[in-house]
Amino acid sequence: MREILKQSKRIVVKVGTSTLTYENGRLNLKCIERMAWVLSDLVNQGKEVVLVTSGAIGVGATRLSFVQRPKEIKKKQAAAAVGQAVLIQIYQNFFKEYNQAIAQILLTKEEIENEQRRTNTLNTLHTLLELGIVPIINANDTISTYEIEFSDNDNLSAMVADMIEADLLILLTDIDGLYDKDPKTNIDAKRISFIPEVTEQIHKMAGQKGSKFSVGGMATKVQAAELCQKAGVNMVVALGDDPTIVYKIIEGEDVGTFFKGRRG
Repeated sequence: MREILKQSKRIVVKVGTSTLTYENGRLNLKCIERMAWVLSDLVNQGKEVVLVTSGAIGVGATRLSFVQRPKEIKKKQAAAAVGQAVLIQIYQNFFKEYNQAIAQILLTKEEIENEQRRTNTLNTLHTLLELGIVPIINANDTISTYEIEFSDNDNLSAMVADMIEADLLILLTDIDGLYDKDPKTNIDAKRISFIPEVTEQIHKMAGQKGSKFSVGGMATKVQAAELCQKAGVNMVVALGDDPTIVYKIIEGEDVGTFFKGRRG
């Protein structure tokens, strides 16, 4: 079943706050550097790669000495403004080591839902991919006020994958897939390798809680999977502590949880 993943040409990789940072909220530089290496190598292989990154609010909150992710909108926006600058600078430094150009794109709902803005955004993304540039996308939390727009980047990455008609969306997180029950409290929990369709039962299996510096949990990943399946985009949720797992996913190895797109 996973053989189809070997044919993936256009790939969106989403990396979460829990993967990008340590428990204290500080950036995991080793992980980010390895991510830059893997994605640069994929471009060298002839693949088109988009990176959707979380972490701006979490990183900004740490830089501003907040003990946890802020709840007030204005503090979230301040943290995002600080954190986004830090995050993109670090990405730039690491990707430059591998001679890979990157571009920053900050999205709001209007860029996704407004027809003209969506077209403009899509034109930009297509042009960047044609030029071999890796677009790095995040929600524009600095100016948005509607629940910090997307509220999580799992769904944002699914929207982006749908918009550019990606072959594969990979969500890298702090757990190695969806389990039939909470693996943190049930030693007999089993990883679900393949999900042909997102059902109500699958939604119930997903938890709600993310880390104190993030908002995403498995529930938002299942929501993203549902969006992807409707759009016909294959999706895999996998453990992101070692970004080289992306190679295993594309080679069709049994890692993480594979949600099959309806046209996949």
